[in-house]
Amino acid sequence: MTQRQKLAIWSGVLAAFLLFLFVFSEILPPFIFGAAIAYFCDPIADRLEKRGLSRLLATVVVLILAVLLFALLAVAVLPLLIEQFTALAKNLPDYIDTLRSRIEGIIGSIGPSTTTDDTTSDPATSQLREAAQGLSGKLLKGIWSGGLAFVGALAAAVVTPVVAFYLLLDWDRMIARVDDLIPRRHLDEVRGIARDIDEVLAGFMRGQFLVCIIQGTFYAVGLSVIGLEFALVVGMISGMASFIPYVGAILGLVLSMGLAFTQFWGEWGMVLAVLGVFVAGQVIEGNFLTPYLVGGSVGLHPVWLIFALAAFGSLFGFAGLLIAVPAAAVVGVLTRHGITRYRESRLYLEDEL
Repeated sequence: MTQRQKLAIWSGVLAAFLLFLFVFSEILPPFIFGAAIAYFCDPIADRLEKRGLSRLLATVVVLILAVLLFALLAVAVLPLLIEQFTALAKNLPDYIDTLRSRIEGIIGSIGPSTTTDDTTSDPATSQLREAAQGLSGKLLKGIWSGGLAFVGALAAAVVTPVVAFYLLLDWDRMIARVDDLIPRRHLDEVRGIARDIDEVLAGFMRGQFLVCIIQGTFYAVGLSVIGLEFALVVGMISGMASFIPYVGAILGLVLSMGLAFTQFWGEWGMVLAVLGVFVAGQVIEGNFLTPYLVGGSVGLHPVWLIFALAAFGSLFGFAGLLIAVPAAAVVGVLTRHGITRYRESRLYLEDEL
């Protein structure tokens, strides 16, 4: 088989995969979630197997613990999170007005001067308030839309554990079957690439997932102790956005400082305490969490992650967001492998041959 034929075959496989994602993107999320759960839990199931449990029993134990943990978090946190999120969306225009008026007291009027207390006569204030009201409306509309989609979410909640159970149960057998399909001539090379991809995914996804949980919890608890309103929402947003390095810290810092200036204006010690929570969180993340949980050699640059999330999200919607990071890892490993092969090829070394 010629190189052109091989390229045509793999190009066809890639095109078929992208077409599959495009056609079935709306129904894929539960299956992607199930596959991710199986991937995360497979090492734990393997360890239980080594301790004498059957694969079936190990799978049942792991998934029961996962479901119990998720249910506990949902019961303990979800109602309060929804309450705070709804209140924040409702009061956001007033918070922006208050923050802007206080900043104007320090640096002067941002917009044209006015002699009336009617903020609608100030174009800048009007534009900010209208934007805030529009954002609040979108947030509330999203909440209501989520409520209307409860049946769909319930179906996904039922399908995801079932998919995770069967994938986790058959994970090792599926890997073995895929291994049997690899051409024997390229077996070692493909296995090496697969190991590199698994190392990147395990190092980043599993590690960064734990970092997100720990950081989000740290911010939520720390800001709650200080007394900042909507601390749980800020912690959740910061933790989720921390999946992309630096983004979560910046987003959470901007949101929390805006709330702190609104709530604690004049109490500068409290404002500094809010800032101190994020400084402490970044010190802990940079010196302990990321080095030990993620490692320094995963090879996923933040800019590449942002591009992958934007590209896959625009092409395939929510399903694209879910597979963006694994796809970025695969492309990154294949690119490094391709560069290595290129440096060993006659095209690169022809001047030395």
